[in-house]
Amino acid sequence: MSKLSDFTVKTMLDEDFSLSQFDGKVILIVNTATKCGFTPQYNGLQELYNHYHEKGFEILDFPCNQFKQQASEEISEINSFCQLNYQTSFHRFNKIKVNGKETHPLYQWLKNKKKGPLGKVIEWNFTKFLVDRNGNVVERFSSKAEPRTLRDTIEKYL
Repeated sequence: MSKLSDFTVKTMLDEDFSLSQFDGKVILIVNTATKCGFTPQYNGLQELYNHYHEKGFEILDFPCNQFKQQASEEISEINSFCQLNYQTSFHRFNKIKVNGKETHPLYQWLKNKKKGPLGKVIEWNFTKFLVDRNGNVVERFSSKAEPRTLRDTIEKYL
């Protein structure tokens, strides 16, 4: 697989969803959790989405329970929590594994394209990958990167 549109993920209803539906968009992909110290980043993510969505920007939220069980709820509960507490309106998908033997192919591809401080390993929740309009991974940001600090980079690709 060589670009984002080659992948299929599961919706919150566990249905297949082709990421080719985002062809031509700039995409921020984030592994998230609701019980994490970085959870308030949902505010900043929603601000980015509100500001850039009409220019062709999307956020894909993949809850992940691999880091200290910080996304242990059912996906419907995670979705309700995010909408109620952070008014999120960007795309949220079913839980995903980002490390280990069961790593989703999407995350294998992302990690192969852009390594982080620990190489290919995702260090924690809220690691972010930016994909350009051609479906190529162009940037990787650590969990500590506040969404507002991504603005200049996003604008470069819009």
